[in-house]
Amino acid sequence: MSTDPALDAALAAAGLAGAAPGATVPGSLVVAGPDDLPDVPGPEPVRWAPGAATGVGSLPGTDPVEAAATVVGELPLLPHLPELPARGVGADMVGRTAGLLVDIAVEVVPTGWRVTARPGRDHRRATDLLHFDVDALDAACAATRPEWVKVQATGPWTLAASVELHTGHRVLTDRGAVREFAASLREGLRVHVREIAERTGARVLVQLDEPNLPAVLAGTLPTASGWGTVRSVSAPDAQDLLREIVTGLDAPVVLHCCAANPPVRLLAATGAAGLGIDATLPVFAGDTAVPAALDALGEVWDAGTPLLLGLVPSLAPRGAAADAETDTDTDTDEPVTPPALKILARRAFDLADRLGFDRARLGELAVPTPTCGLAGATPAWARRAMALCRDLGQAFVDPPEGW
Repeated sequence: MSTDPALDAALAAAGLAGAAPGATVPGSLVVAGPDDLPDVPGPEPVRWAPGAATGVGSLPGTDPVEAAATVVGELPLLPHLPELPARGVGADMVGRTAGLLVDIAVEVVPTGWRVTARPGRDHRRATDLLHFDVDALDAACAATRPEWVKVQATGPWTLAASVELHTGHRVLTDRGAVREFAASLREGLRVHVREIAERTGARVLVQLDEPNLPAVLAGTLPTASGWGTVRSVSAPDAQDLLREIVTGLDAPVVLHCCAANPPVRLLAATGAAGLGIDATLPVFAGDTAVPAALDALGEVWDAGTPLLLGLVPSLAPRGAAADAETDTDTDTDEPVTPPALKILARRAFDLADRLGFDRARLGELAVPTPTCGLAGATPAWARRAMALCRDLGQAFVDPPEGW
């Protein structure tokens, strides 16, 4: 315990009463401070149309043509390349990204994805499914020709935590292998971005998904034996690797982490063009909001960096306030009452108020999204969720009277 009353008061205000300076509080937000990370220049402003909304990535179903048409129709200002994990091997988040790797091949083993000497059936299936998806997106964009298109890939740290070496240990355990994977991913993304831009005629926004980054930083991922944990990665090392990819692509990059404790300051220090979070998490919303987490978001907005705010539930809620229309869960035929648009928008308005930002700036500083991927939703709710995101984007630009 500190004997400095001023320090004790500061810790209490940050929700860290009783913590020693520099100590890690279990379950706390992983936010690297200014002394933990090197100074880096802020990203060049990247601007899409005000009021744009987008999806996180995944959707239910197995038809890429239908999925692409739905995304472009519901999210016309910033459509994304759909991911359809229900198709199985190679359509999952990790397999899909592994199919982008250059000079590194993977295969499926009972424990997951593992490095292999040469591309086999699993690897080829992942690349084929991605080609089908790109064809479908190209066709869907032909009529509207959007100015922007977003693509998603697993970030280097989550990829290294999810793929095994020949030994059965995570790639994450071999720092040399981690760098090889990151370099391979960067080259693969360059090719992918170039193809998407040429075929759609749109500017490409790259989203790197890092749901496992907090666990990588905390050293809580289990080893292959299950008896220990993989050594933690330092914040500067994690930031450096991400920054190499962010600055090494010919496209702006958004870093997305929907984990309960996203390292906001670390992600912002990479020079990313935007950050994606689940804005409904307790650390960001309501009475449980952590001051340090809110401060970090405020710094991001102060720098003019947009936030992709997860506001719309990824699964159909029941018992929520009724909207102007209701959907039916196609699996159970039970009525689904989607939340009122005003209730969803309130989280964003409250966040702007807490951070001291004019609500009118949400149109440029916030891009509404679902809280996470929609793979687990019914087709009816997936479409409705995207429509709600679109309507939220418009509400940020032109709030209805009385909001």
